[in-house]
Order: sequence, then structure tokens, then C-alpha cells
Amino acid sequence: MLTTILAAGAAPASKNPYGLMESLEQGGLIAQSVFGILVLMSIVSFYILFTKLLEQQKIMSQAKRVRASFWNSTSLREGAAKLEKNSAYKQIVDDGLAAQEQHAKLTDPVEAHDWLHGSLARSEAAINSKLGGGLAFLATVGSTSPFIGLFGTVIGIYRALIKIGAAGQASIDAVAGPVGESLIMTALGLVTAVPAVLAYNWLQRRNKAIAEDLSAFSNDVLGYLASNGAVRPTAPSAARSAPAKATTAAPAKA
Repeated sequence: MLTTILAAGAAPASKNPYGLMESLEQGGLIAQSVFGILVLMSIVSFYILFTKLLEQQKIMSQAKRVRASFWNSTSLREGAAKLEKNSAYKQIVDDGLAAQEQHAKLTDPVEAHDWLHGSLARSEAAINSKLGGGLAFLATVGSTSPFIGLFGTVIGIYRALIKIGAAGQASIDAVAGPVGESLIMTALGLVTAVPAVLAYNWLQRRNKAIAEDLSAFSNDVLGYLASNGAVRPTAPSAARSAPAKATTAAPAKA
């Protein structure tokens, strides 16, 4: 008697028949394929999110340095030399200078402003296209992953109905596995879609801000080139804030 009790107590705990892995095993190839596709889509979505955030942050840091010191330079070439080698702003300046040199070689007369504007617009478009890479995948994941999960749900419900028909009665133990599998697929589809949609909207908003800053800088470069350096934006300087502070001082007593 004692031996029987000890043997029963030493036996391992029974395995949960309704866990994730068990549901996938019961679902077969279709459930496993749906699960694998959704997991892969989720991993790639997070990879795109983090890589794009790093890329955007790099350009935003470049913009701060451009506003701080670029227009203090005596020429565009000198200012471009201060920028990083792969800087998006350096690319715009280099393309503008190259377009200015190319215009002098044209045999068919073209307005310098139009030629420079077109070259700078192409440069902006190339940078914006690179920033937008991968966002189409996020949009695709956000729109299709719920339907992929729904496909797994339909298959799970179908399997539950088959079990009910084979058993002749709708007992809980007969349908719990397939129904649980279908709910897991629904939840996984939503868990994959929601972060992808949020990431897409967030990255798009940041890209829009970067594009506006690049467009403003490109317009400044165009004005500089078209005026031969006579027109340039005013560079920020700490010295300008000094008079403003001085005006707040209390007046001297008579």
C-alpha cells in the first residue's frame, strides 16, 4: 500500500493537453505553417523597426550639426567637408555642386535655377526613398496578418466540427483542443498586426519630419548656388542671445 502511494507521488505531473505546442501538434502542417509565418513576420517587423529608428536618429543628429555650424562656413565645399562622409546633407550639397558644374557644360541652354532645382529634387527623392525602405513590408504585415491568423482559426473550427461529428456529441474534451488552437491563431495574428501598424505610422511620421528638414536645407542650398553665395540662411549663434538677456537687466538708479 505504502509503495503504491510513494510511486504515485513520485510520478511526473501530467502534461497539459491544451498547451501551445500540443495545439500545434494536433493542428498538423497547416497550423504549424500559419504559426511559423506569423512568427517570421513579427520578427522581421521588429527588425525593420529598430534598424529604421537607428537610421532616422542618425539623420536627425546630422541635422543638428548642420544647423549649428554648416552655414558658418565660407563656402559650400568647406561646409560639406565638415559633414560626415555618408551624411544625407553632404549628399545634397555634393549633388548641388555637381549640378552647378554640369550646367556650365550644357550645349542646350537651360535655366540654371531649373537645372539646380531638378538635381536637388532628385537627391532628396533618393534619400527619402531609402528612408522609406521596409515600410511597405510593415504595412503588408499590418493588413494581412489578421487574415492569416483567421485562416488558422477557420481550420481549427473545422477540425472541431469534424470531431463533434465523429463523436456524435459536442463534449468539451472533444472540441477543446481545436477551439483552443483557433483562438491561439486569432491572438497571434493580432499580436503580429498591431505592432506592425504602430511601427509603420510612427516611422512614417518621423520620415515626414526628416523630409521637411531636408527640403528646407535643399532650398537653402539652391538659394546659395543661384545667388553665387549672396543668399544664405542666418546661422544660429550663442552671441545673439546676449542682447536679449541684457534687456532684462534692471535699470540703473539715477
